[in-house]
Amino acid sequence: MTDFPISATDPKVGCDACKSELELNFDFAFAYQPIVDLRDRSVFAHEALVRGSNGEGALSVLGQVNTQNRYRFDQRCRTQAIAGAARLGMRENLSINFLPNAVYRPELCIRSTLEAAKEHNFPLDRLIFETVESEHLDNNLHLTNILREYREFGFKTAIDDFGAGYSGLTLLADFQPDLIKLDMALIRDIHQDRARQAIVRGVVTICEELGVTVIAEGIEVAAERDFLTDCGIFLMQGYLFAKPAFKALAQVDPDAWQTD
Repeated sequence: MTDFPISATDPKVGCDACKSELELNFDFAFAYQPIVDLRDRSVFAHEALVRGSNGEGALSVLGQVNTQNRYRFDQRCRTQAIAGAARLGMRENLSINFLPNAVYRPELCIRSTLEAAKEHNFPLDRLIFETVESEHLDNNLHLTNILREYREFGFKTAIDDFGAGYSGLTLLADFQPDLIKLDMALIRDIHQDRARQAIVRGVVTICEELGVTVIAEGIEVAAERDFLTDCGIFLMQGYLFAKPAFKALAQVDPDAWQTD
């Protein structure tokens, strides 16, 4: 999908809540980490990960985000991630994290994202918006409304850190995103942990019935990769394949594809 709804990009449209937030007084950049597809040894997407202007860790930036500036930060994350992806010649999907509590009205707050996609000729159907399931929301209905609205615009939707947050299966029951990303705490040493194995197999079965694709993140060793492949998970992300590349598209380690 490459259409850009006029109503959402009309500069006259806006909301007082958005206009009242403070401008950012700090800069940041992005590193990009690939999400791979084991089935054909390709890159499915790149996740945009926030970094300091000189490559400092995410906490150096996120520690400066508060209730007064989170809307501006969320908006700039989207536009800068798209601009960076276009500049790097990204042809795969681009996955962007967003803050649900920074979205007042999704049909209005998405305006700058649509403008950035149009300016950089980045197709809307190659954008994935991830929400962190571990972020507490006073109103879960607000999140599901955002995700539904984003789907209407043509974006893919994803729940990040699935299994580590407040909502869990309840959120999945209320809305079925295109993707869920299993939290790395579930993945760590899964090849030798029967409890984690049972939980992940159960989630995969549920998602198959719901038509939701599972991504496993935090893959660090081949044994984790191999167990997850046996479970039917083929989209993976982690240091085994590539570390995030600052202002660049990381190259997948050729050895990461190799199986015994």
